[in-house]
Amino acid sequence: MMHQQRSAERLSPYSDTEDMTMLLAPRLAYFAGVARTEHVTRAAQELNVPQSTLSRAMVRLEQDLGVDLFSRHGRTVSLTPAGRTFLTSVERALAEVRRAADEVRADADPTTGKVAFGFLHTMGVETVPGLLQAFRADHPRIRFSLVQNYGEAMIEKLRAGELDLCLTSPVPDAPDLVARRLDEQKLRLVVSVDHPLATRKRIRLAEAAEETFVTLEPGYGLRRITDDLCKEAGFTPRIAFEGEEAETLRGLVAAGLGVALLPPPAFPRPGVAELTVTAPRAVREIGVAWLEGHPDTPPVAAFKKFLLSRRGNLLPT
Repeated sequence: MMHQQRSAERLSPYSDTEDMTMLLAPRLAYFAGVARTEHVTRAAQELNVPQSTLSRAMVRLEQDLGVDLFSRHGRTVSLTPAGRTFLTSVERALAEVRRAADEVRADADPTTGKVAFGFLHTMGVETVPGLLQAFRADHPRIRFSLVQNYGEAMIEKLRAGELDLCLTSPVPDAPDLVARRLDEQKLRLVVSVDHPLATRKRIRLAEAAEETFVTLEPGYGLRRITDDLCKEAGFTPRIAFEGEEAETLRGLVAAGLGVALLPPPAFPRPGVAELTVTAPRAVREIGVAWLEGHPDTPPVAAFKKFLLSRRGNLLPT
């Protein structure tokens, strides 16, 4: 009872969990070293710190926690029950820190590191696999974490540190991002094979003003481009269906549910005809973006250099 009372009286004034963590963290490796050797002098030698520094650190640790971690017997020490309980969690925490350190070092390794790379759904069938195949010819052991998403979602992931680079459209213009235009992709007006326009090879977009459109949902870059092109052509599209995948929209078009402005498919799609839009100029720019001021690991720097070298030659011909 008296020991519990002394411990209560010694409780640290720090009540905030974050403050306590910052206070204790630098001393945890010292504590584990002393607990392992049960000898302050040997622990100081193994940890390569002065014995006096180590002794003071252990005293401060006990004071901050408000409990006795060691029973002292001259230069040797032994763990108290509270010390054994604390050691179990400390060893687990230190092992997690070591694992995390090993992981980030591995990700930054020039030869075997990792790149977190995002890209549009429409580039996942052919463009990105071709890029990765070409890059890995010279960097066969670099690993990739791949994320497919629409443009705005990828920009959010860049800002959150979840992506190193992303291929997106339109090319973003924001002060906290760096973006480089790499290529452009022609958009076509896609109609069903039994549509009256299906026999045409070319069309002015204004000729589709009375058509019903199927489009991607708001927030997608291609949706914004579709709206802007229709506005330039002098009309606001009447939208019947909104989706998340270009190939889903092609299926809707093939079913006669509307027309769509889409990039070329990776493989010909039966049931639709694809018309060249002569006016306005119907293209979407493809660019690579990254966070301004974000330091690159060697693998990211290598892949970024590779992507920039593909300007004008990014998309399959």
